[in-house]
Amino acid sequence: MFTVDHELNSLFLKYQTDMYNLLFTTAWSVIKTFSEDEKHLGAKTAMISILHTWGQNLSYHPHLHCIVPAGGITKDGKWENSRNNGDFLFPVKAMSNVFRARLVEGVKTFVKSKNISLEGGFYNRLFEKPWVVYAKEPFDKVNSVLEYLGRYTHKIAISNHRLIDISNNEITFSAKNYRKNGDKEQVKLSADEFLRRYCLHILASGFRKIRHYGFLASRTKKENLAAIRKDLKVIIIIEKTKSNTEKEYTLPVCPACKKATMEVVETIVKERKYNQLE
Repeated sequence: MFTVDHELNSLFLKYQTDMYNLLFTTAWSVIKTFSEDEKHLGAKTAMISILHTWGQNLSYHPHLHCIVPAGGITKDGKWENSRNNGDFLFPVKAMSNVFRARLVEGVKTFVKSKNISLEGGFYNRLFEKPWVVYAKEPFDKVNSVLEYLGRYTHKIAISNHRLIDISNNEITFSAKNYRKNGDKEQVKLSADEFLRRYCLHILASGFRKIRHYGFLASRTKKENLAAIRKDLKVIIIIEKTKSNTEKEYTLPVCPACKKATMEVVETIVKERKYNQLE
């Protein structure tokens, strides 16, 4: 997760599209640089990134949630697994320093191009404390990846289940306090303040908040995935269903011999129950 320092919030709020685009490109440049470095991976990797702009209390908190594969494609088209026994992909401290330096440099370039006036010592404050690129442990299975994507792709700033009370021109909702180990607490705001905070997270029309990079980029994803599956000896079976739609099944490598692929013995199709009104 790549997070923006709060010192940059005013710039991000005023020039949202430009700053969000800068955040996306900077985050990918960091992942790309470390993946192509022979010390870390020496291969072309990928990234799925999702923009969020809110904290639990609806405060302005721009950050990217990213999923990065544990490996990449080498120059000769082979798949290279991540090193360090899968414990971590790249060193977080080094990534944090590179991310801060590149984002600040990008901000300087943008500020100069727009002739924006900033108060004295602005850039110095960005380096007064460390930035942290948060890295979570790897997912253990495909369903975990899908669950994570489902949680973050179409999530909004606040959903109905967090609303506790709406009365006396005030709105009370639940929020996690991450400074207190994620303990839940109640936040009460005036209706005007609630709406003000909520509107901070409305993106510009047509803005792409989900982006794919590397071998998952739309232009080359099909051929890249085909090459990876071939190298990993993964077989894709296309099954025609009664509704004439196609379903893909990935056959994993046998966990015992590590050579042959698993074989489909039987496929059980869940029977659909129809409502009387249908």
